[in-house]
Amino acid sequence: MPTVKNRASAILGEYQQAQTEVVGKAVILSDGTAGTVESVWLDDIHGLRISIVGHFGKWPVSTIKLMQPD
Repeated sequence: MPTVKNRASAILGEYQQAQTEVVGKAVILSDGTAGTVESVWLDDIHGLRISIVGHFGKWPVSTIKLMQPD
């Protein structure tokens, strides 16, 4: 069981890091949608998904074309 717990901890750690890096940043998606990232979700099918303030829906994080630098 320790291996499973280690993997689960690693996944949750990466998820938390992704939230820290992306939430609140201005982004432009590959479909031209632009705005500020509101939330990040972990999806069984698509992996990480984001929502953008003022836009209905959730997009795969892989569709981010440009992101506001730090």
